[in-house]
Amino acid sequence: MAAGQPTILATSGGYKPGSRTRIEFDSVMHYAVELAGVTGRAPRVTHIGTASGDQRWWAAEMDQAARIAGFDFSHLNLFTMPNVEDPEAHLLEQDVVWVNGGSVVNLLAVWRAHGLDGHLRKAWENGVVLAGVSAGSICWFKGGVTDSFGPELKPVTNSLGFLPFHNGVHFDSELRRRPLVHKLVANGTLGETHCTDDGVGLVYHGTELTEVVSSVKNKAGFRVTAGAGESVDAIAVEERLESRFLG
Repeated sequence: MAAGQPTILATSGGYKPGSRTRIEFDSVMHYAVELAGVTGRAPRVTHIGTASGDQRWWAAEMDQAARIAGFDFSHLNLFTMPNVEDPEAHLLEQDVVWVNGGSVVNLLAVWRAHGLDGHLRKAWENGVVLAGVSAGSICWFKGGVTDSFGPELKPVTNSLGFLPFHNGVHFDSELRRRPLVHKLVANGTLGETHCTDDGVGLVYHGTELTEVVSSVKNKAGFRVTAGAGESVDAIAVEERLESRFLG
């Protein structure tokens, strides 16, 4: 079963400490499956770990979490070559595509080299829920703020652009991100930017932001837009978007 319309869940979350394993999937990750409308069978979820170089140790951690969650789980690796013969067909068979964090700049370059940008758009248009954390969130937008180039945060503006906004992640846990987003929105480098605290997910149906959800109480999303004025504070306007706690 597919979602009834193109759906993206862009997050700064997805994982929690496990009771018998290092990680488990949190309620935001499970909500991605709920958005896909899966009933009566194990949900088909594929993980794309390009942003961190398809690390096999992390894939093993994800496999354990997926077993606990009851997912029909797979990986779409691109290093050192694609691990499936037809990546597009593989993506179209899924209920949810989950993209892990790492370097969004490297992710975009490798995806484009393999044509995955087009395959993912087709999957999205056909109701496969696209989701992910950090780099796996920024990739769906026009761009955002990244540490892909080094410790000093810089803008990236050539993301996939499925969503006509920019994206800010880890808004409450990495203190340099918020002021830089404000500065870049104020000077026009970034347009309207949608941001998430850790544990928060933004739900888009089509290209419309329809819901903010969280696996952690009292966390939120934020909309940063340009306004009138001469100072950074005056012309970068931040609106808090209250989240629905998923438990």
